[in-house]
Amino acid sequence: MRVEQLTDPVAYHAEGPVWYPGWGGLRFVDMLAGDVMSLAEDGSLSRRHVGEVAAALRPRAGGGAVIGVKRGFALEDPDGTLTALPHLWTDARVRMNEGGCDPDGNFYCGSMAYDQSPGAAAVYRLAPDGSVRIVLDRVTVSNGLEWSPDGSRVYYNDTATCAISVFDYDARAGLTNRRTFAELPDGGRPDGLTVDADGGVWTAVSNGGAVYRYSPGGVLDDKLEVPARKVTACTFGGERLDQLFITTSQENVDTRDDPLAGSLFRADVGVEGQPVRLFAG
Repeated sequence: MRVEQLTDPVAYHAEGPVWYPGWGGLRFVDMLAGDVMSLAEDGSLSRRHVGEVAAALRPRAGGGAVIGVKRGFALEDPDGTLTALPHLWTDARVRMNEGGCDPDGNFYCGSMAYDQSPGAAAVYRLAPDGSVRIVLDRVTVSNGLEWSPDGSRVYYNDTATCAISVFDYDARAGLTNRRTFAELPDGGRPDGLTVDADGGVWTAVSNGGAVYRYSPGGVLDDKLEVPARKVTACTFGGERLDQLFITTSQENVDTRDDPLAGSLFRADVGVEGQPVRLFAG
């Protein structure tokens, strides 16, 4: 599987890629710039500033998007109007980081302390009615979050653990029975993740210049090398959802040694992904 560079190093800290036909393709964030980036069919990029931090986003069922911002959530309407919801905390040392939607239309976003203080963060769930609750606490660096094809399991990365966790899931009980799905080799730090249509789990390795694929049984069965060391996230896209889009970062990177850091990449990986789950609010 050959990785293709799609853009120049256009982002300081690219994260959270999402493919949605209703948007015309791919969006991702330049997180610490507070920008949502859109990739057009001709390869051109546009930016929209949404706040101090743009952590993660998903489409809304009625159009627009839900966005994780510095200390909470914001809603984008179909006409582009942006409405920030009330802050969820006051501590300026903590920010939102990464998230996703469950099969029931709720949007989740997890936080982290800027200095990555252990246990300082949490995962929040925004329901379609606008209510918010904490679903997981004492997190350090909340990252990838995605459901299995049948919706019964949730895969989750708290990067500091160097492992992928899995939960059981149902609409009433939420996330239960957390256990280790896979430990990354050689101290690998898992970042964003996605799940393919066969139940395979693909995780970015933020200190390893790679994306790993794990079988549904938790066995490492593929490694995709990326020509930028700090790999942040990945998602499936394209007309047949058979292309893996990969974001990378320049944060704490010497770009003289890593000149492609901050670029967007793509690979044909021979398997299809799942359509993005929408926020019902």
